[in-house]
Amino acid sequence: MSRNILVAVAWPYASGSLHLGHLGGAYLPADVFARYHRIAGNDVLMVSGSDANGTPITVKADEMGITPREVVDTFHPEILGYWESLGISFDLFTTTMTQNHHRVTQDMFLRLLEAGYLHKKTTEQYFDPEAERFLPDRYVEGTCPHCGYAEARGDQCDNCGRTLDVTDLIEPRSKLSGAAPVRRETEHYFLDLPAFADPLRNWLESKTTWRKHVKNWALGMVDEMPERAITRDIDWGVDVPVDDLGPGKKIYVWFDAVIGYLSAAIEWASATGDADAWKRWWENQDAESYYFVGKDNIPFHAVIWPAMLMGYGELNLPTDVPANQYITFKGAKASKSKGVGRSIGWYAERLQPDALRYAIASILPEQNDTDLSDDDIIRRVNEELVATWGNLVNRVLSMSARSFDGRVPEPGQLTDDDNAVLELGSSTLNEVASQIEAVQLRAGLRAALDAAGEVNAYLNATEPWRILEEDPARAGTILWTAVQAISAIRVALSPYLPFSTRTIGGMLGLDAEIADWTVPEITGGAELGEIRPVFEKLDSDVLD
Repeated sequence: MSRNILVAVAWPYASGSLHLGHLGGAYLPADVFARYHRIAGNDVLMVSGSDANGTPITVKADEMGITPREVVDTFHPEILGYWESLGISFDLFTTTMTQNHHRVTQDMFLRLLEAGYLHKKTTEQYFDPEAERFLPDRYVEGTCPHCGYAEARGDQCDNCGRTLDVTDLIEPRSKLSGAAPVRRETEHYFLDLPAFADPLRNWLESKTTWRKHVKNWALGMVDEMPERAITRDIDWGVDVPVDDLGPGKKIYVWFDAVIGYLSAAIEWASATGDADAWKRWWENQDAESYYFVGKDNIPFHAVIWPAMLMGYGELNLPTDVPANQYITFKGAKASKSKGVGRSIGWYAERLQPDALRYAIASILPEQNDTDLSDDDIIRRVNEELVATWGNLVNRVLSMSARSFDGRVPEPGQLTDDDNAVLELGSSTLNEVASQIEAVQLRAGLRAALDAAGEVNAYLNATEPWRILEEDPARAGTILWTAVQAISAIRVALSPYLPFSTRTIGGMLGLDAEIADWTVPEITGGAELGEIRPVFEKLDSDVLD
């Protein structure tokens, strides 16, 4: 039976160029997962969008001397360009500026308020005496009280990953003026997170297949969750749908951003002409939802968003939050704001899309931080993608076309070695499917590439090029066998390498798009397409 699979992908702030850490942290894994499930016959909805609200946008607007909307209008198209150039297959990639998103966010607010999970509280917040304005969390930096990191943000420490209250910072300073902020009273709405501690703990403990670092981090939060402010003194964002706070208040970005998964699904449904279509993923209890984020987003997606969903009622909780660790560059975490790591667009201009996809997929930081360098990218592309998979496709199809009149050879009597290679095709599809289903995407890619290596070893042992003249029938059988394996491995690699999948399909005389997760048999005598190298070997200085 077809399954309903929601692929919910982290919302990047539209405040600057994205880097390879973003690509490997959330967007490429989500695309591989979604592509597999579509081929497997499941009903996939993959949504995300540019986060257009909150202080990262206003900080960038202040830096650039433009309005927040102009910031989003600058960077949202750039982000859309990344997805197009790399084949990231969103069903909808929208923004949080839409009327639909504002309406859905306000509905969530009012539903939680009605249920008694929101209440007003007067607290002290930081105020910049020189700029004469309250400072949202990201306008304040200081030293993390937990790890001593000197550049912690007011909402979170990028070094240790702990969520913070801005007043926890040691030696805080305003990003607007550099002045030491002072505390002043202000009234805001708070989400009563402690009310969800028991149901959250029970729900998290039932997740036996989650990544350990995700589950442990989430469980560690449950017993020490404070009430959390969901409004802020800021003039850019979603309007508070009640008027008892006074002017100058907006809904806090962390609250509205996670609602984007729901609002994007509703927006997508409306665009299809079936306004209730989103319910197949959100109200159907058999539906599955997977949230692809970086580890700094674990608190919001594994604890806070589920709490909001519990409070709202009737909507599905996450099936899994397969959060990745960080991709680092020379030991430093990639950072858009700190300029660590080149942009996705920079690499996309210099590399074939599948070469970049392969290089990142091969080192996905699923369990641990993974360091990456330009030399690593070049080596992995040349020594693995080109030398193993590209070489296999090129030598088998080139020899078949050249020696058998542009057609797939007819097979003769099969040996045990031939049958083993044929069985390798179906077993590889099963193995890769099993790994992707478990969101072990790097292992899935390795299984597919290992299969290509085994076929190369089979060719080296049987040497069809050597026996071609003396025993063309046997040489043809070997090549036919290898073509079947290529057909299978092409399917296994298709979620990772969609562009070359189409190219190889044309060479094999198959449809460009793969219809199902099975081995397409290539009959003897089938006409081959134009054979050409699939991948370019990279010069050592291509990324200098």
